[in-house]
Amino acid sequence: MTHPFHPWHGRSYEFVVRRKNWGEDRVYFRDEAGEVVSLPTAWTDAGGEDPFVVLAAGRSPFRTGDLLALAELIDQLDGRSGSAKEIAP
Repeated sequence: MTHPFHPWHGRSYEFVVRRKNWGEDRVYFRDEAGEVVSLPTAWTDAGGEDPFVVLAAGRSPFRTGDLLALAELIDQLDGRSGSAKEIAP
């Protein structure tokens, strides 16, 4: 598990398969209980290093797309009708 904020970060698991489901690249593996579970491939080392993380070289733990998605979620939770891309007056 390579996602820095995931509670299983740094742990290794028994790989089962990597495949796309509904357009999303996922890795399936067995957890501590032996159950098959899945996570986005980008959260593991199965997909290789994220190009942004390589170029950022430790200077930024956040990707632009993730920050925009977070801003949009905050707007939705805050009840704002506009998009995160809009600038408030």
